[in-house]
Amino acid sequence: MVEQARAARPRSDLYGGQSRQERAADRRARISRAALELFASPLVRRRQGRRGLRRANVSKRYFYEHFTDREDVLLVVHREQNDWLLAGVSAAAPKEPENLDALPRPMMTALVTMLLEHPDSARVIYINAPRMELRRRGVLRKDAEVMGRLLRRSVPRPRDRVRHDRLMLTLVAGVSEVIIDWLERGMTDDRDVLTERLTGIAAALLSGTC
Repeated sequence: MVEQARAARPRSDLYGGQSRQERAADRRARISRAALELFASPLVRRRQGRRGLRRANVSKRYFYEHFTDREDVLLVVHREQNDWLLAGVSAAAPKEPENLDALPRPMMTALVTMLLEHPDSARVIYINAPRMELRRRGVLRKDAEVMGRLLRRSVPRPRDRVRHDRLMLTLVAGVSEVIIDWLERGMTDDRDVLTERLTGIAAALLSGTC
């Protein structure tokens, strides 16, 4: 009777106090964290993938439950980090800027501050992942769309949409190249000086949208 009662009980998927879904989410998060550190390295080699698995304490079996291969991990990590950066910059944008000049400064301040505080994320977003050109171009277009939406807080909808979109693309591409140069120089520029320069670039380009 006791054995029958045990057999009738629903089997719990709890292990170590976590459900199957929680364990899977934890493994994926550990892989992403390890991949971020790995891909932030100036020299990313294929054999380092095994080190990343050991660092995440995840077996190959569980790795392939979440990702198809190393490049898939890089794409996912790059997307997650870029989304994190975009969210921070967007949150810093004033909801109702007094004028066009008031819009870029807090955004550029947030950009530089977040990258300074998270240099691994900075390298993954701007240096290592952008070697995949198609991915880089797609990210620039996405960033340009976000910038365009933020800009509409202070200026009316553009009359020439194509011109406006290309100005936004020019802005995010130009800022990206300045950030890449800054990273490759060891992030040694003064925070305020870099923010001021990026603000000047943004303000000069944004003035052409009016």
